[in-house]
Amino acid sequence: MFNGEVIAFAIVAFLLIFSALGVVFMRNIVHSVLFLAATFVLMAVTYLMLDAGFLAGIQLVVYAGAVSIMVVFAVMLTKRSDLHETNLFNSLTIPGAIISLLVFLGLSWVVVKTPWNIAERPLVDPMAINKIADLMFGKFVIPFEVVAVLLLVALIGAIILALEVKPQK
Repeated sequence: MFNGEVIAFAIVAFLLIFSALGVVFMRNIVHSVLFLAATFVLMAVTYLMLDAGFLAGIQLVVYAGAVSIMVVFAVMLTKRSDLHETNLFNSLTIPGAIISLLVFLGLSWVVVKTPWNIAERPLVDPMAINKIADLMFGKFVIPFEVVAVLLLVALIGAIILALEVKPQK
């Protein structure tokens, strides 16, 4: 009943939930970003456990790499003098907890009531990555490049907004 895959999944799931809670409950914004990066990496591990290697790679490159670095740059470029308590709780903690509990209960109900068709081993197309690459760099190359330019412009804009404007004498 409890084979190695189930135990490994339970460990990864526990660490994933712990790191996601760390994102929310850390008062230091830098520590919160580190937990966010850990959450992204653990999601990639979960994708690997589901035999979705391409999705795990994208998760690592885009989220654990690019998004985490961009958040770190945004935090560091704002030049806040005191980063010890920058992620303070607000007055909406109780309504947020109630809504989170309701969403959790609703999702739990859906998971319990859904008749799942569980296969022994999912059929994974070994050429799936090649097909995705052909589509991404063939049919969808223009949208792919537009998104890359848009992200670059957003990053440059964030840096310009974060820079301190020096008054002229």
